[in-house]
Amino acid sequence: MKYWTGFLTAGIIGAITWALMRLAENFEALVDMVYPYVSRTLQGVLAQWSSGVDFCLWQMGALVLAVGLIAFIVVMIVMKWNPVRWLGWVLTGAAVIYFLNTLVFGLNYYAGPLSEDIRLEMRQYGVEELADAAVYYRNKANFLAQQVKRDANGDVDFDDFETLAKAAENGFDNLVYHHSYPIFAGSTLPVKKLGWADMYTSMGITGVTMGITGEAAVNPQIPAVSLPFTMCHEMAHRMSIATERDANFAGFLACMANEDVQYQYSGYFMAYRYCYHALVSANTYESSAAAARVASEVNAELKHDMEGYDRLFSSRRSETATKVADTANDTYLRTSGDSAGVKSYGEVTDLLVSWHYQKEILPTLVEKEKKFDPYDENQVDLSDIVNAKDPKPTEPDVEGIG
Repeated sequence: MKYWTGFLTAGIIGAITWALMRLAENFEALVDMVYPYVSRTLQGVLAQWSSGVDFCLWQMGALVLAVGLIAFIVVMIVMKWNPVRWLGWVLTGAAVIYFLNTLVFGLNYYAGPLSEDIRLEMRQYGVEELADAAVYYRNKANFLAQQVKRDANGDVDFDDFETLAKAAENGFDNLVYHHSYPIFAGSTLPVKKLGWADMYTSMGITGVTMGITGEAAVNPQIPAVSLPFTMCHEMAHRMSIATERDANFAGFLACMANEDVQYQYSGYFMAYRYCYHALVSANTYESSAAAARVASEVNAELKHDMEGYDRLFSSRRSETATKVADTANDTYLRTSGDSAGVKSYGEVTDLLVSWHYQKEILPTLVEKEKKFDPYDENQVDLSDIVNAKDPKPTEPDVEGIG
């Protein structure tokens, strides 16, 4: 029995984790009412605790565990210990880590979508509406591309990593206090640099947020134009926004609301990129024609940054490593409750199109449909009409007559 104690312990912890996730899945309304606030508070406490060092504590912990595991395997071989007995305890350690991550962060996957928190009505759309949204974000990106600093090669010349990371707070504060979105009232501590950047770049990983330490980290080797957006994306995870779709949209909103033009450009650059690639990916005659029309009016600066973004990733990314990382990430997301898996990243387009319609298109339609009001000075010139604002004539004072 003693050889199977570790396996039994791992099984019990795994069963508890599974039961916790099924409860969250079946009581989504209750989870949405309570859990994100608890998780956001815990993430803030953990982030404050881990902010005392510049490196990621979880990476250091992973390194120590890896070295310890290798050393233990060597000792086990030399001492001729039974590997079955100890494998159970290795699985127990993994089960404990997954349980803790689920407890402090993972149940956010079963909370309501971000669109409900920001009062965004999701809508079905076709190629025409997608193209309209792409044009809107392209025009914004075109303008901002000419406002940011650039070096002699024409590349964006953003502030250093640490300065950029500190500036992210402004966008989230504006979302909370100026746009009245309390969901963003979480920890705005700066993100950290992701260690072992070469390895993560080869796998196409731009950032990681670890729930059990409250650390949001970003790969410093990613294209500079996407750095502010990615910082906001990872910070959004720390605010209990779990799905990649919602974290991407939160990243856009935080960039849009930031007073720093570097953030604004990064947000609109990525928004345009997502919408444009959605048109291309639709792979129909109509969508391909629309994509060509949209791309035809991209200015030189934006085009330069788009090409540079693709070139940097294609030159440094390993196809094999990327497939392994995507498979692992897809498995984690689906297991945790995000049924779309890695496809969730691209689903941000649904939110971007709905946002464009609600904030830019709908107000103009409402204005056009506004009913005619003969007493509205904006619709009728009332300057020559006496008592025009008073729909009822004043009754004469007849007291004392007769």
